[in-house]
Amino acid sequence: MNLTGRQLINGTDSSEGNHTFQAVNPSDGTALPIKFYSATTSEVDQACQAASEAFAAMQKLPFERRAAFLEAIADEIMALGDALGDRYCAESGLPRPRFEGERGRTCAQLRMFASVVRDGSFLEPRIDHADPDRAPMPKPDVRTMMQPLGPAVVFGASNFPLAFSTAGGDTASALAAGCPVIVKAHPAHPGTAELVGRAVLAAAKLTSMPDGVFALLHDDGYEMAQQLVQNCAVKAVGFTGSFRGGRALFDICAARDEPIPVYAEMGSVNPVFVLPGALKERSEAIANGLAGSVLMGTGQFCTCPGMVFGSGSEFGQFCNTVKQGLSGKDAGVMLHQGIKKSFEAGIEMLKEAGAIPSSTEQPDHLTQASGVVFEVPGDRYLQGEAFQEEVFGPSTLLIDCSSRDQMLEAAEGLGGHLTATIHGTEQDLADNSDLVDLLVQKAGRVIFNGFPTGVEVCHAMVHGGPYPATTDSRTTSVGTMAINRFVRPVCYQDFPDAALPEPLKEANPLNLLRLVDGVRRRTP
Repeated sequence: MNLTGRQLINGTDSSEGNHTFQAVNPSDGTALPIKFYSATTSEVDQACQAASEAFAAMQKLPFERRAAFLEAIADEIMALGDALGDRYCAESGLPRPRFEGERGRTCAQLRMFASVVRDGSFLEPRIDHADPDRAPMPKPDVRTMMQPLGPAVVFGASNFPLAFSTAGGDTASALAAGCPVIVKAHPAHPGTAELVGRAVLAAAKLTSMPDGVFALLHDDGYEMAQQLVQNCAVKAVGFTGSFRGGRALFDICAARDEPIPVYAEMGSVNPVFVLPGALKERSEAIANGLAGSVLMGTGQFCTCPGMVFGSGSEFGQFCNTVKQGLSGKDAGVMLHQGIKKSFEAGIEMLKEAGAIPSSTEQPDHLTQASGVVFEVPGDRYLQGEAFQEEVFGPSTLLIDCSSRDQMLEAAEGLGGHLTATIHGTEQDLADNSDLVDLLVQKAGRVIFNGFPTGVEVCHAMVHGGPYPATTDSRTTSVGTMAINRFVRPVCYQDFPDAALPEPLKEANPLNLLRLVDGVRRRTP
């Protein structure tokens, strides 16, 4: 499959514009082959119009076709073989095992959502039968199910070229819901995006989906993205990236004549609390595990543990072990120069706020970064808002609290996070139930005796959290509940059975589990 650098719109290639850009290998700074065309205003409009037309056509297709489409995408991605792996590694600087793991996750997500479509439980069908003899007023026949929102825009993430990009979780969940998808490819890995985009189009052709069901647009700036989310055909947005980028999209979409939901995952500092019992029993093991979690992927995960709270003399030794675990490790490659610059700026921010770094040296390289540990006493932490800002990269902040009460005060002051972690014993949990209750209010996933990096793709997973971690704490971007972002409830009152959608027909032809007159059952 040859790269062209063109937009993929309505099942065909397009390159109306003159502006081009190239991907750069972050390992050595060399420009990679193929120039990519930035999408024009006309191409944005074409993609949105095609998606609108495809949306109408998709509503007439059986659910099995939708499921088969998702499975075919996974098959076509696997069929790309080494071509995809070579481009992925060249554009991201990530190692081959990371590619293989992320490809597996991407395909597993697609197949998982295919099973969700076949199961049909996401439709949440409810039926309340009529009672014409009810007094003082007759009761109407009322039936409700989830319906897709409409065309969705998905922004590719810099740190996950596959799993949170072209055919990643946002795309998979939106397609599963019945929403056509327009992907804005990340400019750091446009070749990877095009290869996967062509796999999606091949799958669409194999399963006879409407041409506009998927589009891929390129640009290395911000103007096209604004035009895209302002188009009246777009009904929802999925985004994984920085707070600044996610908030900007949220504000733009809120200011539209028709505001639309923006499901933005904007990063997190992911606080960790190490309690006294755990420090006494396994301080060294926790410290070494924490160091490994911080260094994983050169710290370029939104679940990197960026702050650690503890108290007492054992916590001082714990901090020394963490510093030893990060020292002397080889520098890692960051995804692009912009991330390295932001990481260095974050280091300076923490230093200016009063945190003491374990090292002040960073590699003299455009994209390489070394792990760094910061320390700050609890009272100083409570005085500085900067300590809660995410530093995207291999760093963590160790906060030595003077007492349990001070640790609890720090927890109360936390903003929203994707995760919060507690290391302790069962007795620690009993003694700190108030801390647990607080963290449940602050994070989408609360972890006991583990580390936040590594997000399991499963039905029960929540990858979300209160603002500013996300723009909507009621949702998740990982796991099958992610489909709920792209549907809305629609009620049918007093419709004849023949005119109802299949999930609401009296005979239950899809054999769905439905709430009928307040009782869950599959029987007609």
